[in-house]
Parts: sequence; structure tokens; C-alpha cells
Amino acid sequence: MSHAYAHLYGLPQTGLRFFTVYGPWGRPDMAYYMFARAIMAGEPITVFDGGTLRRDFTYIDDIVTGVIGSLDRPPQMGAGGDAPDALPHRVLNIGNHRAESVGRLIALLEQSLGRQAIIREAPRPRADVTETCADINAIADLTGFAPSTPLDVGIPRFAKWYLGWRDRIGEG
Repeated sequence: MSHAYAHLYGLPQTGLRFFTVYGPWGRPDMAYYMFARAIMAGEPITVFDGGTLRRDFTYIDDIVTGVIGSLDRPPQMGAGGDAPDALPHRVLNIGNHRAESVGRLIALLEQSLGRQAIIREAPRPRADVTETCADINAIADLTGFAPSTPLDVGIPRFAKWYLGWRDRIGEG
């Protein structure tokens, strides 16, 4: 759709692709959130391939920084050279630019929540990729974007929020 609108109407558009966003007020269907809930409830978590799968975990504050940095920098007509790149549309990745293992995520959750996870091992689903990692060169060149929240800082922040939230809603 973006390509069509850019082509038909010359409407500048930037699509933003987020990589494994985590943090306070996050999506409860994401692994880090489901793991935290299960760890605190004493329930098992399913871990694929021994926690070796790797994801580009990106803290919400870094996502917001990337979005805000992109707002007033629309693509320019013809900036990409020959058609179809000359159209005023693009996609920018916003990520941490560093793949970390799910096992490391779980270890940081355990440490931050003060409880051990009960792990149920399972093979990787065939449709699941082994690693994700954002190439952030385009957004870095455009805006100076550089993620500033490593997983070992972001997970304790999430855990602190989660424990407070859990107490407020009566799950604690």
C-alpha cells in the first residue's frame, strides 16, 4: 500500500519495523511478559532449543526515540535514484542491533524477579527463525539513532514495573 500511494500520489511515507519490543506496559503475549507472569506464578515456561534462539530485544524507550527521530524527516522524491526507489517511501528498522539469547533473557528475568523459572524444553517450531537482528544503519544515518538500553538494564526496569503492576491488580 505504501508503494502504491507513493507511486500514485507522491505521498511521502516511512514505515517503521520494530524488533522484539519489551518494557513496561508491554504486550502480554510477548515471551518476556509471559515468562515473568509464569515465573511469579510458579508455572513452567516453554523454552525452545535450550534457550539458544536469539532475538534483537529492543527496550520501549529506544523504540520511542527512533519513532520521534523519524517524524520530521520524510523521504524525498527522487532521493533513491531510478524508479522504483525514487518514490518517496522507505522502511526503517528500529532495534537494538544486537541479538541476545532467550536463555540470557530468562536468566535476567530470574535475577530481577528473585525467582527461578521452571523450564519445559521443546524443539524449535519449524516456522520460527533462529535469530533476528535489526540493521539500523538507515535510521542511524538519517537521525543519529543509537539504542542506549542493553538487555541487562531494560529487563530489571521491566521487572520492577511488573512487580508493582502485579501487586496493584491483585496477582501478587
